Amino acid sequence: MTVSVSAALPPPSDFDEEVARAEIYGLLAQLFYAPASPELLEALRKAEPQAPDAGSFLEAPWQDLQREAQAMGDAAIAAEYDTLFGGMGKPEVYLFGSHYLTGFLNEKPLVGLRNDLQVLGLARDATVSETEDHIAFLCEVMRYLIAGEDAGVSNLTRQREFFSTHIQPWVHDMGATIAAHPAARFYARAAAFLLAFANVEAQGFDMLG
Repeated sequence: MTVSVSAALPPPSDFDEEVARAEIYGLLAQLFYAPASPELLEALRKAEPQAPDAGSFLEAPWQDLQREAQAMGDAAIAAEYDTLFGGMGKPEVYLFGSHYLTGFLNEKPLVGLRNDLQVLGLARDATVSETEDHIAFLCEVMRYLIAGEDAGVSNLTRQREFFSTHIQPWVHDMGATIAAHPAARFYARAAAFLLAFANVEAQGFDMLG
């Protein structure tokens, strides 16, 4: 998996819904894959405070995330990531779907995910140690399914199937776990933004019938 996308939402004047969705998934992938780089945090702090769709469900959690980034230094945010998700052995908070679906890592849901990725012609980069059910990897897949050039793979039907099968069943449990952790400040805001976006995505896919 390669995480290398724009950190900012597109400004309202240039708003394109599909571009915005892809960029949000890319941003979330970067935020949860590793401690945020200074460049990413600087882009986040300077990005448009208004959501592309003013007054939308994303605007308040987006602004909360920006304010927390502005209130905390780079080192403090990196240390928070390591406290919550890093360290040797068992982390404080897991970012893997199998944990929330079964209580264990590397379980049956991961096998199903790998089968679906194979159908899509996708695979984890050999240099990445995390398994494919890591939330960052799944966000990158969604970004590809939105922004990829192969219309046979990158389309709304594939997006809905992948989201409803591999993200929606557990992402709220993960977000709630992060938000409830006493050490979470910046990542509590990141989790709130993730969950707001997941709700918007779920509603959008439901409207497809």
